[in-house]
Amino acid sequence: MTFTITNAMRLNWDSKMKRRIWRWLVMAVCCFAPATRAQTLLLKNATVHPVSGPALSPGDVLIENGKVSQVGHLDVKADKVLDLTGQHLYPGLFALNTSLGLVEIESIRATRDAEETGQFVPEVQSWMAVNPDSELLPVARANGIAFFEPTPEGSMVAGQSGLMVIDGWTTEQMVFKKSAALHIYWPSMEISAGGGRRGGGGGFRRRGASGSPEEQVKERERKVKELADYFDDAQAYAKARDAAQAGGTSQTGLNPQWEAMRPYVRGERPIIVHADELRQIKSALQWADTNHYKIVIAGGRDAWKVPDLLAKQNVPVIYGAIYTLPTSETEPYDVHFKAPELLRQAGVKVVMSVQGETGDAEFVRNLPYAASQAVAFGLPADEALKAMTLYPAQIIGVDDRLGAIEPGKDATLFACTGDILDVRANVSHLWIGGHEVSLESRHTRLYDKYRNRPKSR
Repeated sequence: MTFTITNAMRLNWDSKMKRRIWRWLVMAVCCFAPATRAQTLLLKNATVHPVSGPALSPGDVLIENGKVSQVGHLDVKADKVLDLTGQHLYPGLFALNTSLGLVEIESIRATRDAEETGQFVPEVQSWMAVNPDSELLPVARANGIAFFEPTPEGSMVAGQSGLMVIDGWTTEQMVFKKSAALHIYWPSMEISAGGGRRGGGGGFRRRGASGSPEEQVKERERKVKELADYFDDAQAYAKARDAAQAGGTSQTGLNPQWEAMRPYVRGERPIIVHADELRQIKSALQWADTNHYKIVIAGGRDAWKVPDLLAKQNVPVIYGAIYTLPTSETEPYDVHFKAPELLRQAGVKVVMSVQGETGDAEFVRNLPYAASQAVAFGLPADEALKAMTLYPAQIIGVDDRLGAIEPGKDATLFACTGDILDVRANVSHLWIGGHEVSLESRHTRLYDKYRNRPKSR
């Protein structure tokens, strides 16, 4: 029996195939094309603080596709308009040099993940250990904090930090910039006259120094030399790797530690040196100047004593000692309140921070109030805002996208019922990349719970 395909059957089959192909094309377009176009948001009648320029009062901000599209007195149409009359609009704040996300409850060891074993662990990546479900993140977010830098601790070369967005379901979603900075804890320069145990930097805060003063000096010199030798070895490795790559030689069995050090010894990324005491700061500055390293001083308790040296070497300070007590009887009570302005007058770029020690995570929300304390003692208010927005963005290397309310930059900003430097003001809205995020936190839940408690009769 033979089967013959007629012209009618062939035409019918062709038409069915054409219809099927069209259905596939339509389904593909529906699957890969966005369901709706991105909405535009117009924020009206706020006092806009661009930070990079003078405030606009009132001013408007147009947000499109997660970016700031226009700033000024706008008469444009938008899908959504939000009237912010009487409120202030700021860029999202940065919290640098913090254990936020790494430490939940200081007294419970299982909730602390800020330290790693070993004296030289540059390959450690702190953002990998951030807990996205931390109850402290929404608390900080509710006060305008949009970005934070989880800082590794516990070693002389403690590892690398990344810049994190304070919103997201997973750590991967929260990372804004990986390998933002390398952290060094400079060895303690303090000498205990009677031996015993004392605090200090460089991962030696808890162990301290012991023995006679002469033995402590030798130990201090040994640690500084050990650190310098480590960086010399890292430089030699980086030069050898660069030469091998230039010659087209493939290499296997690469050392993770030295690989992590390469962009820092080449000056491509900042080295954040944690140093509080004057001799620590001067020693770190001499080391950086000799080796042409790009450093930032974090902590900086005594930085006000050498502002000209810091300015000469163009070294910024992440100042975290606002609420630190004077270290001697000869220092005035307000020395640390005035320090940011003393540094600024000398030409030093100052970034505001809470004290960068383990256990500061719960106090990150107070960052604006640390800045306001400096303002009360001379720091101009616009400089205080830059110290929490534009300057940290510049240090981390993201100022092309963040740190100011400007056309083309990410629409990460917040609205506040008053001046953010005023403790009475409350954050009413927060947008991250143009998306509004919740301001609910454990604090607001507890407030609502006990506000609605049954009344006693």
